[in-house]
Amino acid sequence: MSARPVVSARPVVALHNLTVSYRQHPALHHISGSFAPGSLTAVVGPNGSGKSTLLKSIVGLLPIEGGRSGGALTVTLARQCIAYLPQVAEIDRSFPIDVRDCVLLGCWSSAGAWGAVTRAMQGKVDAALQAVGLEGFERRTIGSLSSGQMQRVMFARMLAQDAKLILLDEPFNAIDAKTTAALLVLVRQWHQQGRTVIAVLHDDALVRQHFPSTLLLARELVGWGATSEVLTERNSRRARAMAEAWDEAAGLCDIDALAAQKATA
Repeated sequence: MSARPVVSARPVVALHNLTVSYRQHPALHHISGSFAPGSLTAVVGPNGSGKSTLLKSIVGLLPIEGGRSGGALTVTLARQCIAYLPQVAEIDRSFPIDVRDCVLLGCWSSAGAWGAVTRAMQGKVDAALQAVGLEGFERRTIGSLSSGQMQRVMFARMLAQDAKLILLDEPFNAIDAKTTAALLVLVRQWHQQGRTVIAVLHDDALVRQHFPSTLLLARELVGWGATSEVLTERNSRRARAMAEAWDEAAGLCDIDALAAQKATA
């Protein structure tokens, strides 16, 4: 099938000709489409295909290439309404903080830097820890936890944050099957509550079973739509071929080069 973006009248996130580059080499290349409110979307593709880059761009951690080719990324929610879970390897677990205080950080947007922790916030934390099965872990330091326990803590923090847009970067990587199943229950609950969830994943079987929509990337858009239509063998072969053929030393693409010429004319 051809690459077909999801169309929504009032998207939560809209991409228009989006290009994101590292050292002038695109990690995402002219991506257009949108994430509808309440959608549950898996982002898949070969290693180095720009999946994590997409999430970091949405949350505002990476600049967008807008000058040459008019690329744009629009998020219709305020920053405090977005919850972002980075990859496990990016979380500093040496910081001396206990489980309860880590989950309490999910209430930061309500309390602020100098605000008091209210009884309602404490109740949110208690409910979140119970939801992820970590009662009794409140005073454990995060450095003492297993990978699965730490991921439960991060999900609890997102529960406390109560965000409308949830971004998950490889949330089930390096954790056991029991923890994965428990966290998938929370993902389904978020979807049922009408929250928008975007998750970078590698397990195609898990995607087919739990995620109705899929975005397949190979730095460029390969497919975007219903999972059954996107996760085909043909699209998978195309994505692998595109990833293998990508030239890190290549110059600007024709679209970018033309835009650059017009800008300097």
